[in-house]
Amino acid sequence: MKRVLTAAVLAPVVLLILFKAPNWLYSAFIGLIAVLAVHEYFGIAFHYQQKLFAYVIEVAIGLYFLGQSLFGIHAFGIENLGRAFDRWATDATGVRVLPLVLVALGMFLWPMKDVLPAAAFSYFGFIYVALTLGEISTIGHFENGRVTVFVFLLVVWSGDIFAYYIGRAFGRHKLAETISPKKTWEGAIASTAGAVLVSVVLFHYIHSLGTVLVKLHALPSESLLFTDIRLYAPGWQLAAMFGFVVNIAAQLGDLAESAFKRGADVKDSGTLLPGHGGLLDRIDAMLFAAPVLWFFYPALYMALRHQP
Repeated sequence: MKRVLTAAVLAPVVLLILFKAPNWLYSAFIGLIAVLAVHEYFGIAFHYQQKLFAYVIEVAIGLYFLGQSLFGIHAFGIENLGRAFDRWATDATGVRVLPLVLVALGMFLWPMKDVLPAAAFSYFGFIYVALTLGEISTIGHFENGRVTVFVFLLVVWSGDIFAYYIGRAFGRHKLAETISPKKTWEGAIASTAGAVLVSVVLFHYIHSLGTVLVKLHALPSESLLFTDIRLYAPGWQLAAMFGFVVNIAAQLGDLAESAFKRGADVKDSGTLLPGHGGLLDRIDAMLFAAPVLWFFYPALYMALRHQP
């Protein structure tokens, strides 16, 4: 019951932010999730490596998403101030600076044998959580990006639902017993089939979906960048491929976090969400699936804007 109630509370909040929040609040919300999730990641990583730069990474993630939140802001007479700050924040927290800062700090703070592990474990937290969620944040700023993110979320969630219920009812053959004993091949196959079906159906009826959102006053909104309602459905092949690849990545993401926890001998990443465990437990699939969304978005954008 706790699992259902928590989902019933969280889902409307996520959808409200997705459709109605201005860009700065949309990215700030994702940034808050990222900071909380990486905090849970370090709770797991601590079982592998006790010397970690948890607070440094959390501050870096905050700075990274602050840049995304301010993207497009004009202030002090500077037209592209927000864009410039976002670029600076991305460079400062990306591969150009942050990993080297962690190594430099480690040389003066930790024993030499901990310098490389501390930097590697810590920076992986930034890549694992911030860069992946940052892709969802960035796409939400683009034209029709929020609609694409909406479909993406439903595809990920539907795969999880199909896997959970079909796996519990019919699962007999273990998928990866040493990583996640409860996962079965039956559940995994049902997850993929369900995600592909949902993706195809959602994209086929994307015009009707957009019309309904307009009638519900979810569209148009300042945050959606919805230039018009003339959306064209992508071909079923593109929609099916999107659902398939997103689902495979999502299942790998779920297994990856399970492997992290099993190696650390912990059950959940945290206790923030009653009935669900930690926040990282809820977004683990999304972290692996976000790069798929990022690479598919250009093709989906062109398909939504131009009739084949």
